Amino acid sequence: MNTALQHPKVSFDDFYEVPNLKFDIDRLRTDLEKILREKKFNSPGVTHFGAIPLNQIPNDESSIKGNNIRGKYWTIADETGKEVSRDIDIDESKYTKLVPEFEKTYFKEVYETLSKKFKLGRVRLLLKEPRSTLSWHKDPECRLHVPIITNPGCSMVIENVAKHLPADGKVWITNNTKYHNFFNGGEQARIHLVACVLDSPFK
Repeated sequence: MNTALQHPKVSFDDFYEVPNLKFDIDRLRTDLEKILREKKFNSPGVTHFGAIPLNQIPNDESSIKGNNIRGKYWTIADETGKEVSRDIDIDESKYTKLVPEFEKTYFKEVYETLSKKFKLGRVRLLLKEPRSTLSWHKDPECRLHVPIITNPGCSMVIENVAKHLPADGKVWITNNTKYHNFFNGGEQARIHLVACVLDSPFK
C-alpha cells in the first residue's frame, strides 16, 4: 500500500510571462540610477514602500501626488476577517502623459512599447525595502511588472502561491485582483517598473 502523501500541484496561472517581449536590463538600471539622482521615492503613508510615477493625467500635477500614488485596494485588516476598502478610486485611463523627467531616458521607449501592446493606467517605479512586506490585499486591476533590481529573497505571493520574478528584462502580468502581497526577504532593495493593466489576460 502506497502511504506517500499526495501533494497538490502548484499552479502559476496567476503569473503570466508576456511572450516575445524583453527589455535591456542594463539600460534600465543605468537610467534608473540617473532618475534616482533627480527624484526620490514617495512613501504615501505606507511603511517600507516607495513610488516614482512615470505617467500622469495631462495638465494635472496632483495626479502624481498623495493618495493618487497609491490608489484603491481592499484588505482584510484583522481577526474579524471582514474585507474593507482603502483609499480612493482612480480613473486609470486618464494617465496618458509621460512625466517630463523620463523623456530622455530608456524608460520612454519602454513606456511607449508597453502602451502600444497593452491598455495601461498608472505606471510607476515601485520600491520595496529590504526585510519588509506589503499588506494582504487585492487591487481593482492586474499589474504588469518589469523587475529591475531584485534578489532571491523577493517573491510575489498570490493567494497561496509564491513566485520570484527575476530581473532579466522580461515582462510579467500578475493577477492582483486576487488577494496577494509582495515580500522582500533580502538585504537589498527591490525595484520594479509596475503598470496597472486595464485589459486582463486572466479569465
